[in-house]
Amino acid sequence: MSFVIRPAEAADIEPLESLISQVRAGITSLAIDRETLRQRIEQSLASFSTEVSEPGDERYFFVLEEPRTSEIAGMCAIRAAVGLVEAFYSYRVGTEVHASRELGIHRTLPALYLSNDYTGCTELTSLFLGPSHRGKGLGTLLSKSRLLFIAEFPHRFADKAIAEIRGVSDDKGRSPFWDGLGQHFFAMDFPTADHLVGAGNKSFIAELMPKHPIYVLFLPPEAQEAIGKSHENSRHALRLLENEGFHYENYIDIFDAGPTVECRREDIHAVRASRRRHAHLAPSEGSAVKCLLSNTRARDFRCCLCAASLDRSDGVAIDRQTAEALRISEGEPVRVLEL
Repeated sequence: MSFVIRPAEAADIEPLESLISQVRAGITSLAIDRETLRQRIEQSLASFSTEVSEPGDERYFFVLEEPRTSEIAGMCAIRAAVGLVEAFYSYRVGTEVHASRELGIHRTLPALYLSNDYTGCTELTSLFLGPSHRGKGLGTLLSKSRLLFIAEFPHRFADKAIAEIRGVSDDKGRSPFWDGLGQHFFAMDFPTADHLVGAGNKSFIAELMPKHPIYVLFLPPEAQEAIGKSHENSRHALRLLENEGFHYENYIDIFDAGPTVECRREDIHAVRASRRRHAHLAPSEGSAVKCLLSNTRARDFRCCLCAASLDRSDGVAIDRQTAEALRISEGEPVRVLEL
């Protein structure tokens, strides 16, 4: 155990800016400037501190920190309910039927329908791990920590959770789907549109996006091929979500056509499989197993990976370092997910 998930704070702005500078075009939720970042952290701190009875416009912003050096190595976030304040758009990939009994013709054609169907859903968003820390299991900690928070505070979140997966784009930020469709209506390149949405300027989508169905066959072949496909750098994140029970239901991002995956909150593996136990400070034993542990506090939430020994009742034995990282004492409740 060396890294901990915790709520983002105002003092994190500069290290987060450094981290975000490593993000390439295509992760819309991270195409943000300092002022937007400051506002998001303020909103997040208010969300953690507020007692809520049902999901609203709360945003929970987490960072991955190395406590000894205070290095910020990654980030992730949860939006409690999307589309309540500003519209949340997706394309639904559906079918148009053209038929003539007289001519003996019956054709089914894929089409894109502008949709707000995910309004009110919880969104897992802003997942990013610094390149120098990849391949160490920290992506699992980042991704699953949010799910333990949802498991501990289900009343803060919707019955359905979604995640938009980054779509196909090249090293220069060029998106074939955007080039084949979006740029004709928005008259701007993909990185510019990406930045505007990241900064919260979404009104132009409703003003400029065509409301009628878009026939897929009218798009260039490269744009057609990108529909529902994830960027190669996002495939690991997608696999983690699929292992949790998330699945694709023919909804895509309106800019890069990346897939949106969804799962009922109660069906998410980490929500179903994690359990509350009481922590006991004890040396690691041979029976210790790899676990994801979190405390059970909202504002002071902490989550980490560690080795722990589970007993047959409701106890979990952890070492003092883990207890300090989680800011808990002997006998306090923790949420445990065996990996």
